[in-house]
Amino acid sequence: MVLRVCAKESAVRFLTGLVFVFAACGFAAGGASAVQCAVARHAPLSDADKAYLASDYKKAEDLYRAQLASSPGDPVSTQGLVHTLLRDEEIPEAADAVQAALAAAPTSAAFIELRGEVEYRQGEPWTAGRSATDSLKLDPCNPRTRLLLADIYRLNSFYASARTSVLMAHQLDPGDPEILMAWISTLPLKERIAELQTYLAAPRGNDADEKRQLQEFLDDLKKLEAEPQKPCSLVSQITSTRLPIESIIKDPHQMDGWGSLPSHSINFAALGLDVKLNNHSSQLQIDTGADGLVVTSAVAKRAGLRTFSQGEAGGIGDEGNRKAYTAFADSIRIGDLEFQNCAVEVVDSVTMPSGADGLIGADVFSDFLVTLDFPMRQVLLQPLPPLPGQSAAADVKLDTGHENLNDSGEDAHAQAAPAAGTVAPAAPKPAGRGLYDRYIAPEMKDYTQVYRVGHDLLIPTQLNGTKVKLFILDTGMFATTISPQAAREFTKIDGDSPIDVRGLSGNVKRTYSVSDIVFHFADISQKVSDAVSFDTLKTSKSIGMEVSGFIGATALRQLTIHIDYRDGLVKFDYDPKRGYRY
Repeated sequence: MVLRVCAKESAVRFLTGLVFVFAACGFAAGGASAVQCAVARHAPLSDADKAYLASDYKKAEDLYRAQLASSPGDPVSTQGLVHTLLRDEEIPEAADAVQAALAAAPTSAAFIELRGEVEYRQGEPWTAGRSATDSLKLDPCNPRTRLLLADIYRLNSFYASARTSVLMAHQLDPGDPEILMAWISTLPLKERIAELQTYLAAPRGNDADEKRQLQEFLDDLKKLEAEPQKPCSLVSQITSTRLPIESIIKDPHQMDGWGSLPSHSINFAALGLDVKLNNHSSQLQIDTGADGLVVTSAVAKRAGLRTFSQGEAGGIGDEGNRKAYTAFADSIRIGDLEFQNCAVEVVDSVTMPSGADGLIGADVFSDFLVTLDFPMRQVLLQPLPPLPGQSAAADVKLDTGHENLNDSGEDAHAQAAPAAGTVAPAAPKPAGRGLYDRYIAPEMKDYTQVYRVGHDLLIPTQLNGTKVKLFILDTGMFATTISPQAAREFTKIDGDSPIDVRGLSGNVKRTYSVSDIVFHFADISQKVSDAVSFDTLKTSKSIGMEVSGFIGATALRQLTIHIDYRDGLVKFDYDPKRGYRY
């Protein structure tokens, strides 16, 4: 089979002036900008391939290295080795393998794409974007390049382009397990269930945790098909409001969010909103690092929430995930806003580290322009600017992480895959909630473009005026923190920290103190003395890229933060006359 794909792509600039590709050419048959691509045909599996698919990464690594010893520079063996090392979290070794391959073949599109995959995992999407661009110029038919582009598009809130790139990658190589998984996520509910069952029936290289999570997700999809839920929707007439922020913690020995301090330290009171679940009031901590609505089982029982499916929940901490379940609230009232038929995550038998009744991620307001005005102790919710071609903003919902399925059980922004031998259009117009590319309205030109992965907002942060690392904006984290790996590049680690760090997954076993570091993000600089440091491997693995720490409350609570989750835009305002009142 031969496919016609785009041969030329224009560029668009993101973040710090770095250039990433943006699909922008036509696909008319016979067009001058199109080339013919053959659909990938895979050779029979080698013993190394079989070991990789069976998730025996150590064995696969040895076998791939043996293959390369007998056939130096073989692209298939090199790709297998790099993917194995990335799976096994051996990131430096993966980088070394790519550099060795490129030293022998510096213009190989396949090796340049592999370099982009490693750069992405290292937390350098700006360099990964350049590698993807270079690879695409050399070989527009490489399906892995299209998959890497999809990841970069999605990271930059170019969701329509990401979906197009996934569909193209799948047409070029439907047998690649990672491409297949990405394609499955674009399907309507019924087709997704069937394809996911087929996917899980064979070894695909996923580790035990991934397979368990995928099986739980499949079980949820099946239940959703059997018991369709009404869409979460705003039923009040008000589309903007101001919500007062309230202090939750009064104990001077405790810090906001995930930590506790010695008695001589400042009291960082946890801040929350009054949220009524089925008319039962609860105080939920505002947390940009949390996903959706999370409440304790006691709150869920008191509010009479309807249990839907079982699962697990986790976060910061080394004690593992906790039992949890998804439930539905008939009514959720937040200030003057009322939403109906919305999902809530319930954590079984746990006390929140902050002492709150639960967490409310700022991402639940993704359909609003969110202003967290900590100095004035208020949250302002306003309509987002309409997307191009829209007369008004899309319907407002409460985004609790379960709103991508409508009441018929189909993905509200998935479309049927194109027929074999055709190519999806390069830039689909917005077609429902979620299928759009980043739009920077004229009134938001001074906002900072950030990366978004699910509920997490990642911002490039310069450390001590030198290297740039990725940090998560996390109002629920008690202070700005840094991983030991990143800290060692700039300063020394002094020893164990006196601060205990704990989250939904319990205590962090090892924390360290780090000497002075200056964090510079957007137009904000913060010098931190005796910074807390702990390992971020679990977070990095979950997100798929290196996270070097968290920009926490001690920095963010001095600011007024404006967030456009839809387009991945953030603005920080600082007025020394309006400092946060502890």
